[in-house]
Amino acid sequence: MNSYDESNSIFRRLFSYAKPYRGFLIAALISSLISVTLSLLIPIYIGKAVDYIIGPGDVNYQGVLDIIIYLAVFIGGSTVFQWLMSYSTNKITFLTIKDLRSRVFDKLNIVPFENIDRTPHGNIINTMVNDIDIISDGLLQGFTQLFSGLMTILGTIGFMLSINLGIGILVVVLTPLSLFVASSIARRTYSKFTEQTQIRGEMGGLIEELLGNQKLVKTYSYEDRAYERFKEVNDRLHKVGVMAQFYSSLTNPSTRFVNGIVYAAVGILGAFSAISGNISIGQLTSFLSYANQYTKPFNEISGVITELQSALASAKRVFALIDMEAESSDEELISQVESDGRVKLTDVAFSYVKDKPLIEGLNIDVKPGSRIAIVGPTGSGKTTVINLLMRFYDVDQGKIEVSGVDVLDMQRKALRSMYGMVLQETWLFEGTVRENIAYGKENVSEEEIMDAAKAAYAHSFIKRLPNGYDTIITQDGGNLSQGQRQLLSIARVMLLKPPMLILDEATSNIDTRTEIRIQKAFAKLMKGRTSFVVAHRLSTIRESDTILVMDQGSIIEQGNHEELLSKEGFYHNLYNSQFHITRA
Repeated sequence: MNSYDESNSIFRRLFSYAKPYRGFLIAALISSLISVTLSLLIPIYIGKAVDYIIGPGDVNYQGVLDIIIYLAVFIGGSTVFQWLMSYSTNKITFLTIKDLRSRVFDKLNIVPFENIDRTPHGNIINTMVNDIDIISDGLLQGFTQLFSGLMTILGTIGFMLSINLGIGILVVVLTPLSLFVASSIARRTYSKFTEQTQIRGEMGGLIEELLGNQKLVKTYSYEDRAYERFKEVNDRLHKVGVMAQFYSSLTNPSTRFVNGIVYAAVGILGAFSAISGNISIGQLTSFLSYANQYTKPFNEISGVITELQSALASAKRVFALIDMEAESSDEELISQVESDGRVKLTDVAFSYVKDKPLIEGLNIDVKPGSRIAIVGPTGSGKTTVINLLMRFYDVDQGKIEVSGVDVLDMQRKALRSMYGMVLQETWLFEGTVRENIAYGKENVSEEEIMDAAKAAYAHSFIKRLPNGYDTIITQDGGNLSQGQRQLLSIARVMLLKPPMLILDEATSNIDTRTEIRIQKAFAKLMKGRTSFVVAHRLSTIRESDTILVMDQGSIIEQGNHEELLSKEGFYHNLYNSQFHITRA
């Protein structure tokens, strides 16, 4: 697909989002047509007024007065319809952009987790915010300006041909020169704006990465290298931006130059026609006014074309996000499963990269109410098992069953509602403490929230906050300690009381004393519930019913704490290494 076909396809697709609001589009076009028509009548009447003013003592005052009244009506009407055009354009633009941004956000909620995982988050944010704003400023609003400009051009040509055919034909003959200049520059502009939006997205991802990890940047004295990475991207953005602006800035002066030639030709030829008596002075005045009006839309259109090129480049990135492959629909699948806590993995195989196997032939049969611990070195597949249990990723081979039902046969929402999960990386949003605890449950009472906080040993520190449960937590919980954020995450699960639990390093950021208390709370919460506990600190999983020892995607040992120690194998060495115990 060449660039023209691609641009045309993007343009049509974008306007499909405006289809529900086509009433505003029609109103904008009609208002524009009326406004342009009224504005084009003004030079005709000005020319008549000039002809009424023959000379000193020979002026048709009544005729001039009548024309002034007409001019007032035309100017007033043109202004009103110009306002209606702007109003309708703004309505269709903002409504369409609102729907487009909602469509992008909805898509992000249904794409496979791996797509979000593999795309820089700053890039996604830049597309949702900046690129859609550029579409708003350039494409939709520019379309109406383009229509008004074209109507003005066609209207002025029609009026000029009616006044004097020869001069009108001269203008028509010179017109393609201006269009050729504008289109040739526009092609170069589009490619540069496309490259500019891509680099802008890259920069957004880099800035999001560096700002989100400032502690690491400073800890490892990475500031200079971070700056060099930023400078390299910024330099590329600067060079491409300069070229994009250079080409776009050529359009207006180039078309002005051509239009200046047209205006001069009209003036000279019109003057000779007036001298020879072919047209009156008033008609020449009207002709020059039309010539001036005729050239203005070319300058405006050249500016609109530049904005259109940038907007089309941004729209391409937005539609690339919308076109990401969505998760398979699960509306027809089982919407509710009565969970007894049994989980079974049969011959499960999975890899993040197809040619690099991670998990192969994994078999686990978890009885209801069991407490399963998953341990092993970094990269052994512990967290991957959790991702598969929650269907953040689907298995490549084999199957996972919950309460005898294949997870591929049930809705994702139904599956995930059976689990309560606490991760090592806490997530809190900007809102009150109360709202953060109640995040996963609607219509919850104050008493339930406080009971959950007490069960998680968070109530005491919450009461010490400036406004207790009404204290506003800043983005990502920046005004709380890491341990406090972890306690609120645990309270969130305590409130849900799900039939199964997943604890992925859930107490890793809590001090030892609080951890002991939390373990007691977890013990109470896990009673009768199937629980999966991923832990590096092996002291926290000694009471587990079964410990799965993983290495390179496979379970290499299995049993309870005492059984595994007695085998003096991988787990024995791993456990003793944490307590600095060496064999005699």
